Order: sequence, then structure tokens, then C-alpha cells
Amino acid sequence: MIRFYAPDIANDPRLPEMESGHCVRVLRHREGDIIEVVDGKGRLYKCIIAEARPKAVLLDIIESAIQPDPWPQNITVAVAPTKNIDRMEWMIEKLTEIGINRFVPVKCDHSERKELKIERIEKIAVSAMKQSLKASLPLLEPVTPLRQFVQSLPDSLRNRYICYCNDDMYDRRTLTESYTSNNDSVVLIGPEGDFSPEEVTFAVSHGFIPVSLGPCRLRTETAAIVAADTIHILSSISKK
Repeated sequence: MIRFYAPDIANDPRLPEMESGHCVRVLRHREGDIIEVVDGKGRLYKCIIAEARPKAVLLDIIESAIQPDPWPQNITVAVAPTKNIDRMEWMIEKLTEIGINRFVPVKCDHSERKELKIERIEKIAVSAMKQSLKASLPLLEPVTPLRQFVQSLPDSLRNRYICYCNDDMYDRRTLTESYTSNNDSVVLIGPEGDFSPEEVTFAVSHGFIPVSLGPCRLRTETAAIVAADTIHILSSISKK
């Protein structure tokens, strides 16, 4: 069943205009049809269409239930935005499908893109959330300077990993070897020109563990996806 997104459904049981148009004009839903709606906050609603208006589908909520994320820990991916926005949007889509809790675009010394339109990114994430049958939308943060992001993390967060390419600064193990299961995690992925040595030193001084994602050099968006999926795989193995 195709899902719809209505972030305020608990207080206002109707679909937003874009979702309403898709529901009525494209999918041809009518009064009396039963649909599934998610609020992006982890709750799934089963609804019956009371009025099939192209600009505002009115709903009667039949039932609702919390749909927990299928992974046990919170995952934050912090990435320097790519110069090519299409690659960035593709990355957001795939990270949402794989499953993360928070996405932070970070501004680095070597960043080629300093700004990011979060509204456009959110639309892509919403579509990916619905397509992958999730009820939770990743928290999408505005572009944040790297050092500010690092300093904002709580002291209790132990699983901190920085992925970079320079082999001369620190001894690195792979993320697979360094990961500690069943803990919230944050992964830092640098820009196409890599983190500066000063940034790596700063992150390490704030508890980040230097890691690699394997012997091959990966694009920024590929590295983010590999890191998120690696955490999911290792977490699932630890539960067995």
C-alpha cells in the first residue's frame, strides 16, 4: 500500500495539498477508501477518506500505532555537502532508505559547497521514507561549521568516527574493527578535498576515532552510505 505523509495529522486530520493532489488526481482515491499515513515522527495511521478534495483530503483516523525504527541505536551522519547537488540529493535518498536518525551537513575548510536548501532535501527524504515504508523522517539540520558540530555533541556519546583519506596522521582501523555495538553513533564524512589536518586533529581531540572504510577511495556520498550501512550490519550481527 502506498503511504502518505501528513506531519500534523494528529491535530489536523487531512493531507497536505501536494499529498492530496497525488492521492486524488494521480491514484484516483475516493471517499471510503482506506489509506496509510505517516507523520514522520514514528507513528503510522490507518485512515478512511471522508472527503476526497484535490487540495485537502479530509480523513477519519481509524487507528494509529507507533512504528519503531528497525534499528536499535541512533545514527547521525555528518557530511560535507558535495559540489554536485544531484549527488547530494541521491545520498539523502539512500541514507533515508537505509535508515538514519539525523543528518547534518557540515562546512569544512575544503568545502566547495557552503549552502544547502534543506526544503528540497526534506522533500527527497519524505519520498524515500514513504517508499521504504518507514514512519520516521531523519532530523535534517542546517549547514553547520564542523567545529561547532563537534563541540555540540554530548559527552555521553562514545561512538564517534571520522572517516578521511590521509594515511600519515593517525593509525586507523576500519569502521568494522572500531565499531562498538548497541551505542548511538555519529560518523563524520569529509568533502571531496578531504578534511584538513587541523580538522582531523580537532575531531580526535574531542573523542573521534580515526577510521577508514576500506582500501578503496570513495566519493563523499558513497562513503556516507557505506558507513551507515556498515553500522546497520554490525548492529544486526551483534543481536544474534
